[in-house]
Amino acid sequence: MTLFMWILQALFIPVVSPLCIGVIKKVKAHLQNRQGASIFQPYRDLWKLFHKDEVISKDASWIFLFAPFIVFAVTVIIGLCIPLFSSFGQSSFFGDMLVIIYTLALATFFLALAGIDVGSAFGGFGSSREMTLSALAEGGFIFSLLTLSLIAGTTNVFGIASHASFLSGQYLIPVLLAFVGFFIVLLAETARFPFDNPATHLELTMIHEAMILEYSGKRLALMEWASSNKLVIFFALGANLFFPVGLASDMHIGALFLGMLLLLCKLLGFSLVIALIESSMAKFRFFRLPDLLLASFIFNAVAIGLIH
Repeated sequence: MTLFMWILQALFIPVVSPLCIGVIKKVKAHLQNRQGASIFQPYRDLWKLFHKDEVISKDASWIFLFAPFIVFAVTVIIGLCIPLFSSFGQSSFFGDMLVIIYTLALATFFLALAGIDVGSAFGGFGSSREMTLSALAEGGFIFSLLTLSLIAGTTNVFGIASHASFLSGQYLIPVLLAFVGFFIVLLAETARFPFDNPATHLELTMIHEAMILEYSGKRLALMEWASSNKLVIFFALGANLFFPVGLASDMHIGALFLGMLLLLCKLLGFSLVIALIESSMAKFRFFRLPDLLLASFIFNAVAIGLIH
């Protein structure tokens, strides 16, 4: 991968991710007969937070102080390791699906540690819930990508994305089942309905928000930015691994531009679906969530079983 592609991939997710959050909030507002803020409001919120002072607990250790930088850096690094608008530039190590899955898990680990580091009761139960859901979602996440890996014959996500379209022939049903399982994991890992409400501050329902409740200023901005980055990472994985259409296969500028345009369209589609889901259903009780993640695992297990 050339230096130009590295820079383009490194910048794309952090630049676009707040826009996806803005689109989701805008669509939800229209579905609820409200005007809603501009789709660019998340950029203004980040700008405001970066210029605010921070209040840090005297009980905070280095984990609390450095976790936002680690979590944000992980999301940027993952953006370099997944196919966004091209299917070339394969890396034998960083592009491996298990490396990507467990690097994302590393960010979740530090996020949970930061939640319990200052001894807050809210942070403690938020971290506990987060690690419970992450542990239950891990199997479904791995198996959904394993389905594609078995079909493509490689565990490298660039190799999977460069494979011919999965939505044809004998692999149509397994891929669709795996995508349903992946989408359930997407909702769990990105703290969306029905697993979590990203807009709530009610102590009985908070998961992600509970872990970052003690943050303010620049570190809160990094946590919020990393959360939106993670959402776009999952959107890109779902769009370009299950529907590998329009990805550039060489460094031709026209192909790259087309791949970027199609990716933006796919991200818009995912954002609209998320907004529709969050406007049409309520958050589930916490003890119902393991059943939903078990369903994801079953969908993926059946998909693998159907591959001949």
